Parts: sequence; structure tokens; C-alpha cells
Amino acid sequence: MTTSTAAATVRTRVRIPLSFADGYQVTAEVVTFNGLADGAEHVALVLGDPATAAAPLVRLHSECLTGDVFGSARCDCGPQLREAVERIATTGGVLLYLRQEGRGIGLYNKLDAYALQDAGLDTYEANLALGLPEDARDYTAAAEMLTALGTTDLDLLTNNPDKARQLRNLGITVTRTVPTGVHTTPSNLRYLHAKIQHTHHTITLGPAPVLVG
Repeated sequence: MTTSTAAATVRTRVRIPLSFADGYQVTAEVVTFNGLADGAEHVALVLGDPATAAAPLVRLHSECLTGDVFGSARCDCGPQLREAVERIATTGGVLLYLRQEGRGIGLYNKLDAYALQDAGLDTYEANLALGLPEDARDYTAAAEMLTALGTTDLDLLTNNPDKARQLRNLGITVTRTVPTGVHTTPSNLRYLHAKIQHTHHTITLGPAPVLVG
């Protein structure tokens, strides 16, 4: 079943030079929108020249303050963001930076979930223990943003099958999914294994670590 999306419109376009801690630099056209379904301040980063690609490369990146800004090793969000910017800039495409902290449950709830993970639960079990969904993200606004940009046929940079499924149901043509790299640390292996177990992320890892209490 295909669900139609409302007509969001482009609000502002501004070019911003980006510089990462490892020295990589690139300029992005940052786009804001009016009329998004959830009313949140999501932004699109247009990188390279999407018009030169048969199918622009697109990533939906959910905001992660701890990983993206502070370099937390408990998740793989910061390295995925860094990787995605360069890969998209090389081929031409769009990175949607979506205000969906903690898979949509918010920053404080995410930190509460971290405390439960320290007591032995995995990231999805912790959300449920807080009375919250395993994954609360809805990609309607993402589909609206892509439609407003004229990017409705694309390759999707993701290991998460739900992102492609939701976009297709919202009328976006996902030609293929392109996996990201696997960014492991001693602190995020349980988190990555939980992604495979609960939401069937296409990640290849060794045996799951045993939590010693």
C-alpha cells in the first residue's frame, strides 16, 4: 500500500562549509522546509551534484547528540554520519538530518534507556521497559523533504530495512539499498548485535559479547 504525502515546500537554501575532526572538508547546500507533517526542524544537506547520478545516493540520518557531537562510542552514529557525508558528496545526493533523537524517543529518554542498558537490557528492551516503542521513527517527513527536492528515485544508504520499506510505502522509489560500513567499538558491539536481532539490520559481526555484571 502506498501512502501519499502532503506537499512540503523548500523554505531556505544556504551553502555551509563543513569540516570534520579528521580534516575532511566539503561544502553542503543546507535546505530547510515548510509544511512538514511532524512540524520538526529537519534539514537536508545536498552534497555533490545529485543531477549527475542516475539515482542520487540518499541517507536518512537520525540526530544523535551523544554520537554526532560528543563522539560517544556507545553507538555508531557519528562514524556513520562522517562516512555518509563523504560518500554522498562523491557520487552526488542528499543527506537528511532528521530530529529523531534516540530512534524517536528523545534525548532524556535515550539516556534513561542507557541506564537500563548498563543494568543488562539491550537498547530495544530498554525502550520497552520505559513504556516506549522499540523504534518510534516515522519517515513521512523524510519522504516530503525528498519530494520537495525532486529526489523521488534514489539509492538509499542504509543497513536498516525499515527505512526503505517506509519510503516505498510513501511513494519514493528506492532503486537499491547500499550498506554503510560497520563501525565497531568495544562499547557498541551489544548495541550493533541488538540491531541485527530486533530490526534485522544488514550488519555482519562476530559473536555477541557477554555482559559481565
